[in-house]
Amino acid sequence: MLGKLRTYFLTGVVVAAPIAITVWLVWWFVSLFDSWLKPYIPSIYNPDYYLPFSVPGVGLVFALVGITLIGALAANLVGRTLLNFGERTLDRMPIVRSVYKAVKQIFETALSSNASNFSSVGFIGYPREGVNVVCFIARELDSGEIGLEPGTTYYSAFMPTTPNPTSGFLFFVEKSEVTILDLTVEEAAKLVISAGLVTPKQMREANDSIDEDDDTLSMLIAHPDQVLRPAPKVPKKSKKRVPKKAPRKNSD
Repeated sequence: MLGKLRTYFLTGVVVAAPIAITVWLVWWFVSLFDSWLKPYIPSIYNPDYYLPFSVPGVGLVFALVGITLIGALAANLVGRTLLNFGERTLDRMPIVRSVYKAVKQIFETALSSNASNFSSVGFIGYPREGVNVVCFIARELDSGEIGLEPGTTYYSAFMPTTPNPTSGFLFFVEKSEVTILDLTVEEAAKLVISAGLVTPKQMREANDSIDEDDDTLSMLIAHPDQVLRPAPKVPKKSKKRVPKKAPRKNSD
């Protein structure tokens, strides 16, 4: 009975924790935009003015509408003219122009429709020999492209941090010093996020156990008894007692 209760409790944690964290993050994101934009929304367009309770998400809706209108304005001649005028003004500001150009290039690269993703996953010896870290290979380039003497093939690699893979370090290493792993970028990202607790082998075994399902969480939900139950106890072998033979009676 205690084993079943433990199984049900762990299954409930596996089911409820991701849902609760996701709901909390969405609520925080929506509330952030509401706190920023709601004070500037005219009362006639703010549903809080007509209702006795606050409506969440109004600030986010106005932000999406405003960003869409800005994009539509920048796509025509008038918008491009205003945008070029604003960029020329920023170019005259020594510190601001550097920040603006760097941020603009990052967003243009990240949101570009033809932007390339990481091509493969590799191992790099860091921070010393004998210790390896997982890295994402961005592209292959010649050493002359990064200001070195041409003729050597390099990899531009990104080493993510745990458990947040969006932060990390950029490396330029020689191709011969990188070991390419037989992993997908998604598998490597899960390995980094879980701090090594979820290995690619476990992911693939979970995929094989559930037909066309690539989510380990689904396996825990669908088969909690098989995944979370404690290992069965092996009964001890009992020694068979050999019955003692009765002494033979002499016929004499």
